[in-house]
Amino acid sequence: MPRRGIVVTRTQHRLLPDPRRVITKPYLPGEQEFPNGKSRVALVIERVLAIPQDKVSAMLGKVLAEFSSRHRDFEQVLEHHFHLVAHHLSNGAQPSREHRLLIGAYFTHEYSIEAAALFNPSIVPAPQQHDLPPQERRFLMSVRAVGEGHISSVEFRTGVINAQCNITFDPTSHFAITGTRKSPMYDKHLFGVKLAELGASNEIVSAVLAQMEPHFTYDELEHAIGSLPHTPVPRTIAYETIKLIHWLATSNYVVSFPRTSAISERVIFPAGPNESRGMEDARFVRFVNDDGSTVYYATYTAFDGFEILPQLIETEDFVSFRIATLNGACAQNKGMALFPRLIDGKYAALSRYDRENISLMTSDNVRLWNKTEELRTPVRPWELIQIGNCGSPIETEAGWLVLTHGVGPMRRYTIGAMLLDLQDPRRVISNLPDPLMTPNDYEREGYVPNVLYSCGAMVHNGQLILPYGFSDHGTGIALVPLNDLLALLLEHRCD
Repeated sequence: MPRRGIVVTRTQHRLLPDPRRVITKPYLPGEQEFPNGKSRVALVIERVLAIPQDKVSAMLGKVLAEFSSRHRDFEQVLEHHFHLVAHHLSNGAQPSREHRLLIGAYFTHEYSIEAAALFNPSIVPAPQQHDLPPQERRFLMSVRAVGEGHISSVEFRTGVINAQCNITFDPTSHFAITGTRKSPMYDKHLFGVKLAELGASNEIVSAVLAQMEPHFTYDELEHAIGSLPHTPVPRTIAYETIKLIHWLATSNYVVSFPRTSAISERVIFPAGPNESRGMEDARFVRFVNDDGSTVYYATYTAFDGFEILPQLIETEDFVSFRIATLNGACAQNKGMALFPRLIDGKYAALSRYDRENISLMTSDNVRLWNKTEELRTPVRPWELIQIGNCGSPIETEAGWLVLTHGVGPMRRYTIGAMLLDLQDPRRVISNLPDPLMTPNDYEREGYVPNVLYSCGAMVHNGQLILPYGFSDHGTGIALVPLNDLLALLLEHRCD
């Protein structure tokens, strides 16, 4: 609702879930063995291979006719999925290409990435701003897509904001692709720190890391594990330690997409074991280094169905993304958001370290967080359950503008704002006494009613461009005059 001196304008844009946006995933039936010693996968392969070639051609033609228009390089996908199960072939079997593709089809299924929801956006200036009229800006918006089983992934939308702050979205591709994954170069120090945090500090870890260079590959890690000397560590502990090393290694990866693909096609789908049930609420920020170079970071919450873990996405071009675990005693809980530049030579981030208050963290390393201090506790009626940030702080002449969310009666989420000192963000200058936005009648209905939530805004031509998710269902956009918001904040100074 509008506050005194501020008119919050909701645009007509509505990003709603579209169940037609599907990806392909391997489908592997249960691996139980039958009395004849064959697995279910092997039996399915035998059944397909027993189909005469002329019928295979007809069956495959029907599959291609029904599904090729829904996926890029569909035949390549089927061939890849065939190779995932090819080790089940009987010795010497050499299936024809059509048999291989049909086998691949039997071990493929579609997953609707946003069948349930498309919400909790963040918005940043796009890496490329060329060929635009004066005072127009190209933007990139991340959204949290939720499909079957409530699995969350990260999608993107792009568009242009003109001089009058009218927003035009680019067409969304009907294709969706999950890219190619590979292992990154690992940092030995951070790898060891994270293992220690996970409770793995024993002779197995020491012996493995002793063989590693400061930066190492997954293959080098595997070689070190395979060449472990005999140790007095009990077998059970050794097994669990090696399992944990593998878990950590596979939680860090790089995913890349074809440069020719539209950004809206690119889906960062959960791949690491600690995010097997979803990648939630990515907060993207355009980070400017002291030398003027830029990189995009996004903190997000990894969820494996039982535990949550904050992680980091890093990209320069939104083509290749590095996914990494965050380390340190303070890398805990949801809602971490990075400042867009170094402050006094250090990285800084907001967090909800203790689950209900806003805290400030600082570090020399963007992946290692051990220092935090409380900034603000819930004091207003609309936030007494807990408060948190709605994305990275925005630098203004008046201070760091922080959009907040507060949880009040009936678990209603509203959006507020606070202002931090530019030189010393530990000092809170002011807080809005009332919410900036509350759910209207349309926005309060959804999978989780009565919720407004954002993961990041940006400023353009004097307007705060604020995308927001509503009720864990869809996404809207609001425009807020920046000077009016800052003026109201300064009327409510804390000092």
